[in-house]
Amino acid sequence: MSEATRSPRLDLRGAARDAVRDQVAESALRLFDEHGFDATTVDDVARAVGISPRSFFRYFTSKEDAVVGDPMPYGRLVTDDLAARPADEQPWDSLRAALQRLVDDAENDRGMLTMRVVMSSPSLRARHLEKHLAWGQMFEPEVLKRIGGLAATRRLRAHALIHAAFACLDAAFGEWVALERARTLSELLDDAFQALR
Repeated sequence: MSEATRSPRLDLRGAARDAVRDQVAESALRLFDEHGFDATTVDDVARAVGISPRSFFRYFTSKEDAVVGDPMPYGRLVTDDLAARPADEQPWDSLRAALQRLVDDAENDRGMLTMRVVMSSPSLRARHLEKHLAWGQMFEPEVLKRIGGLAATRRLRAHALIHAAFACLDAAFGEWVALERARTLSELLDDAFQALR
C-alpha cells in the first residue's frame, strides 16, 4: 500500500478521535456545570459517556484539560492574527484586534458553558491563567516589534501591555458570564480595553 493510499485513513482516525474527544469534553462541561467541577470525578464523566476512566485519560491529561484543553495551537492562531496587524498600529490596538478571534469563537453556548465552569473553580481559574501566561510568551516578540523607545524598558512595557490585555479579557469574560450574555463579549472587551486606554 502506498503512502498516498494510507494518508486518508490516518486523517479519518484523527478526525474520529477529535470527535470523541469533543463529545467527552462537552459531556464533562455539562456535568461540571450541573454538579460543580470539584464535586464531579473523572469516574462520573467516564460513566456518563460510556467509557472507562482509563479511556478518559487517553483524551485528556486531567479533569482541567477537559475544560481548558491544549492552549498552544490556539495561541499560535491568535499570535498569527497579532502578527498580521498593521506594523504602524498601536500595540494596545493590535492586541485588542488579535483577541477578537477568541471573542468570536467563545461567543456561543459552548463558550458560555466553558467560562461559567472556569469562573466557578479556583483550579480552573489557575489553569486559565497558565494558558494566558503561555500565550503571553508567544505574543511577546510581536508586541516588541511594535514598541519604540528605550531598549531597556521595551520588554517591561511589552509584558505590561500583554498582561493588561489578558486582564481585560478575563474581566470581560467574568462580566459576560455574570450578565448571562445581556451584552456581547466583544462590547465588554472593548469597554475593558477602553478603561485602560
